Amino acid sequence: MTDRPGPSAWFAPRLLGLHLFAIAAVVFCVFMASWQLGVYDQRQADERAEQLAAGPADLESVWGPGQVFTTDQDQRPVTVTGRFRPAAEQLWVTDREQGGETGAWLLAPVTVDDAELMVVRGWAPRPAASLPDVPGGLVTFDAVLQPGDESGAGWDPDARTIGSVRIPTLLNELGYDDLWSGYAIATDGEVAGGLEVAEVPETDVSWLAGGQNLGYGLQWWVFAGFVIFMWWRMSREMVLGRER
Repeated sequence: MTDRPGPSAWFAPRLLGLHLFAIAAVVFCVFMASWQLGVYDQRQADERAEQLAAGPADLESVWGPGQVFTTDQDQRPVTVTGRFRPAAEQLWVTDREQGGETGAWLLAPVTVDDAELMVVRGWAPRPAASLPDVPGGLVTFDAVLQPGDESGAGWDPDARTIGSVRIPTLLNELGYDDLWSGYAIATDGEVAGGLEVAEVPETDVSWLAGGQNLGYGLQWWVFAGFVIFMWWRMSREMVLGRER
């Protein structure tokens, strides 16, 4: 029975060329994979910057009450023109992070085209005892559209607090005849009521932006794995062949 070859057999002179070739091939594959994935990340960033750079469109030109909220509206900068409902109808949305702190959004209904659009006016470290006054008359401000939250959370009508911005829940609890199917985060400090302007969540970008580079990057990782497998197989055959 042939003993298993010792470690020194794997460093025989005739194997050194194979080892060096495998190392060079793996390094090249890893470099190419990293480069392609870097290009993918850059294209994702460029797509995100392009979306953010797009000027706000009039709300009613891109969406309407009664229409389903789609990816076309998601993260879309818009200009909203409407009338704020009375201050007492505002509410606080709890557990909202901003700048590393957990606080609350001030959510206000704004009548736009005979339906109520829920608008985040601003952020506070904690819900205030009294609700800030609302701007009077017809108001125009910039905002970014958001889809409603998927799950609901506790509604406290006495404290005017709720744990999520889920449109069906708000429709049931607040008793409005009609709510827009998404909401907006105001980016205009003039409607913030003295609060901090709420941070807009990072723009979602389709993975298809730069998707070809992502595919190439994954292919190079597969090539690197194949090189390692072939190096192991060829080295093993050469070592075992010498030992026979």
